Amino acid sequence: MKKIFTVLGMFATAALMNAQVTIAQVYANGGNSGATYNRDFVVLFNKTAAAVNIAGWSLQYGSATSTGNWSGKITLPSGATIAPYSYYLVGFAGNAANGAALPVTVDYDGGFTGSGNVNMGGNGKIALMSNDTTINGTAPTGAIDFVGMGTANASEGGDTAPAGSTTNAIFRSNGGCTDTNNNAADFVLAAVAPTNSASPTNVCTTLSVNDIISLNKANFVKNTFVKENGITFGSDAKDVKIYNMLGQVVKSASVKADSNLDVSELGRGNYIVTGTVNNQPVSQKILKD
Repeated sequence: MKKIFTVLGMFATAALMNAQVTIAQVYANGGNSGATYNRDFVVLFNKTAAAVNIAGWSLQYGSATSTGNWSGKITLPSGATIAPYSYYLVGFAGNAANGAALPVTVDYDGGFTGSGNVNMGGNGKIALMSNDTTINGTAPTGAIDFVGMGTANASEGGDTAPAGSTTNAIFRSNGGCTDTNNNAADFVLAAVAPTNSASPTNVCTTLSVNDIISLNKANFVKNTFVKENGITFGSDAKDVKIYNMLGQVVKSASVKADSNLDVSELGRGNYIVTGTVNNQPVSQKILKD
């Protein structure tokens, strides 16, 4: 069983709510010329310790500029359930002539080709709804989860997730666990990799928001913009861990106040640093140049 550490509240306040079921991956350019796989798909993720019945829920797609009825809808079937900390793969439309067949079996086939099947684009909107009423408007009301991609005219948090491509999908960080209600903060672009209900489970463990904000972050990491290949700490810190945006630990240490931790081996990009200071958990997002 794979355990992922999720920092909750790095990009949002305690007032924001998190979905029990999240949209964990969207591949919106399947079947196009040069595509890795021959169809679009969406991966759902149950981030809780209890099974979730998703029968009668729907995944709905709207174009980047849509303001009326959204153009595509897949209603999930009777008996559809996502096991605890598990994934659920929904197949969308595509073109069998371009790209390989998906390497794992879809949990629900929403239709491959033909009239009425949902064919997404990298710039667009995808919403998970607890009903199958067609969304009408720029953004959904009461969505379980909602993602605006690329140039979409609506999104969670006002900032869109990246646009996908024929070889890349968008992934919710930490295997689907991270949900700050800001699409730009929650999603990263990476090589498409479908997962389904038979894939390994992903147990989400979290720091509470209160724990994260209880310590002045200036006493933890002094230089959140890391330009000289070293992170400088303002306090003694135990169990320091550095996570990449896919939730993988890339470095561990214990540090002293005003010490410098060498991270020259890490590539450019965003990371999350966690640790314990004065017996309290704390975390900080950094950018390595």
